[in-house]
Amino acid sequence: MSKSQSTSNDTLSNESSSTSSSLFKLLIALIKNKWALISVFWLFFIIFVAIFASEISPLDPNKNHIMERVSPPLTLDKKGEMKYLIGSDALGRDSFSRLIYGAQVSLLVGFSAVFIGGILGTLLGIFAGYYGRLVDDIIMRLADIQLAFPFILLAILFLVVLGEGLINLILVLGVGQWVTYARIARAQTISQKEKEYVEAAKALGVNNFSIMFGSILPNIFAPLIVIASFNVASVILAEAALSFLGLGVPPQIPTWGAMLAESRDHIFAKRWWLPFFPGMAILITVLAFNIVGDWLRDYLDPRLKEIE
Repeated sequence: MSKSQSTSNDTLSNESSSTSSSLFKLLIALIKNKWALISVFWLFFIIFVAIFASEISPLDPNKNHIMERVSPPLTLDKKGEMKYLIGSDALGRDSFSRLIYGAQVSLLVGFSAVFIGGILGTLLGIFAGYYGRLVDDIIMRLADIQLAFPFILLAILFLVVLGEGLINLILVLGVGQWVTYARIARAQTISQKEKEYVEAAKALGVNNFSIMFGSILPNIFAPLIVIASFNVASVILAEAALSFLGLGVPPQIPTWGAMLAESRDHIFAKRWWLPFFPGMAILITVLAFNIVGDWLRDYLDPRLKEIE
């Protein structure tokens, strides 16, 4: 074996060892924070339910049973077997099945919109922070214009123009998230571009694209991940609000927000189960994302990190 091959193998071994050590530290920190651990388990559970909804769901979420409308939880069929675990809605559809399929839409919209907003905002923020001057002024003024309007009103406006639909909803919510990432990426890039490793890369003739995305981006990734975890929760809430207003996905697609909208006339009719279960699903999932985001912020902040 040549000396260069030996050096390369040692480098790969050291990188693998460093990655394993980092993952071990992350796991230890997660175990020490019981609320973050519970939240992570809940999120993995919801993701599992969303992926395997067709296998888990006991009934067709869109099949009507008019004679069994607004059945209470734990309703049995004629054979004495469980039919409606958490009741049925005003059209006799199984609320449990709709709750399961609703997780698909909420998580799909949440992750997709954050991915779109994160990519767009990070790119624009890095360009603004690295080049400055005119590029920075244009991007930041666009951000200020968007921040001048309440996001939910902008979302309603665009969805009224574009029409309802899952793709339109994801695009509107995704584009609406870019400003947060752009401002953070810009501030972090301004801080990083004055450091020695960037100056050394410029002296070696490395092009600007490689410096921005090969050197600066890995060093500003941690705060962006934290913001993304919080934004998933806010996007899920926004999707629920828009679905509640009838501007989200088509009515035949079950969502947690749509389930709340359909049950609003039953809140005071002693049919508590109709709004309770989708409301609790939104509350617990959003809370879990926020707890995980708060834990990630503390873990990734070197000033707050307690594990060496």
